[in-house]
Parts: sequence; structure tokens; C-alpha cells
Amino acid sequence: MTTDSTVIVEDIEVFADDFAPQHAAAIFKEYGALVVRGLMKEYIAGIHRDIEAAATESIALLDRAEKIVEGWRTPNGTLFLPAPPGYPRDKQIMVLGISYHTSTAFFRSALDGRTLDIVEAILGPNIELFGNGQSLYKEPVGGHPKHLHQDSAYFEHHYEGPVGVLSYVVDTDLVNGALHVVPGSHRLGQLKHTDTFSHLGLDAHEWPWERALPIVGKAGDSIFFHVKTVHGSKQNHSEHPRPVFINRYRRIDDYVVVGATTTANRAEAEKRAAEARKTNEQRGLMVRGFRPYSEA
Repeated sequence: MTTDSTVIVEDIEVFADDFAPQHAAAIFKEYGALVVRGLMKEYIAGIHRDIEAAATESIALLDRAEKIVEGWRTPNGTLFLPAPPGYPRDKQIMVLGISYHTSTAFFRSALDGRTLDIVEAILGPNIELFGNGQSLYKEPVGGHPKHLHQDSAYFEHHYEGPVGVLSYVVDTDLVNGALHVVPGSHRLGQLKHTDTFSHLGLDAHEWPWERALPIVGKAGDSIFFHVKTVHGSKQNHSEHPRPVFINRYRRIDDYVVVGATTTANRAEAEKRAAEARKTNEQRGLMVRGFRPYSEA
């Protein structure tokens, strides 16, 4: 099965002030991606404020960072990668230490009613959050690239897997690192990933950037993508940071069967995949519907 290279952005976009959830869900199911223009506009000011505060805090804590497999982690949970040559610091932020536990604005965005209407049309009536929110922060003048990949390489699920909703915090274009998606790639199943500068990614020769569709957008635009949709973003070559934030939603009975960040720890996790089960500790916060009692 191949992807459809004829898809344009207009084929996968709707507008937050005028859309039908079932129509939006149909686009998502067909292409594995959906753009909703202006969906998160009301949350952007608060989230942008909190993201910049977390970035300033993280840089101040950099001298206390510990070396881990994925890079360096500061005490507040921010992940740093090596900075490009000539940058004032030798490390740059990749994943910012901000979450629903630290930002009210971030948490409010995860409960947005229009977003949940679309997610319900995709996954059904009972929905939980997967994770505590994520913010990817490309610093200026280089910023890290995130090679084309599937999120399922990091957290492969037993059932459908989580629906990711990535939102732009600033106007985002081809200069500062717009998200690229490969429409239809969610139908290809789990693909083999390799180790890259920015962790797990697809072979760049088989998956060049030319295969992907760039999504240029304004602050507050949101991109829904399937856990197996191939996506990524290039470097930030602007003079300002390019932050995004991601909310993820899944069915209440779904769970991770393989979790990984490198090919080595993925190979180990795959050996235990058949033993994976949903436990009470893995339950996310309910954001729509009801969770009936389970002996699990």
C-alpha cells in the first residue's frame, strides 16, 4: 500500500468556527491527519506565557542536568539535545518540562469541547487523556530537526492508539519548523525505525522530506494525527523559538504494548509486548464519557 502524494492541505483542513465533527473525523480516518484552523486560539496567550516561563526556568537549571540515554534532563523534566555549532550554549531544548501539572492553560486546552467532539467522533464516547501533555520547543538559529517518524515507534498501543493534537503557539512556516505529515501513511502499519539525532526516526533515503506535506499555520491552528501517521519537522532557522503543544487522547480500554526511545530499548520492549495489560495505574484522566468499574 502506498501513500497519496496528490493530497493538498485544503483536502484535510476545516475551520474551528464552522465544522461538523463527523465530517472532521471522516477526514482524519481517510488521511490520518486533520487540520483545524483556529481551534486553540483562546488558549494561546496563557500557554505561550507558561511555555516561555518553563524555558527560562529550564535554561537556569541546565548546570544541574543529568545525562540520560535521550540527552540531558534538568530537574524540572526538560530534555536537552546538543546545540548546533556556533550556538551560545552547547545544549538546546527539545521537550520542555511543562505539563498539565504545571500549567493551568495547558490543562484547560486538553478539555476543549470542540476538540473532544472530534475525538469522540473518531474514538467513541469514552475518552481518557494519554500522558500529561507535551511541548516541543525548537530554539532559534538551528533548533533541532525531528526526523519523519511514527509516534507508535515510541508508544505502540494494543488498539487504535492515541489521537495526537499538535497546536502551534506561534505563527509557523517553512522557516521556523512547520509540521510535515504524510497523508495515508497511517494505513501502512508499524514501520521499522532507526536511531537518529532526535531519537527514533524513519530511514531518510526511503522517507525523504519530499514525501511529506508541510502544514503552514497561525498560532492556534491544530493538527490532529493518527499514532501511525508519518510526520516530523525540520530545523528552526528563524531568530525566535518555535514552540508547539500536544494533547493526546485514547479509548479507555487502550494501553501501551511497546514503549521505547531507541532501537535497543524498543527491541527489548517488543519481547514483552504479549505480556502487556491495562492496569489501574495506566488509566488517564477521563475527559469525556464514563469509566465503568473493572476488576483490572
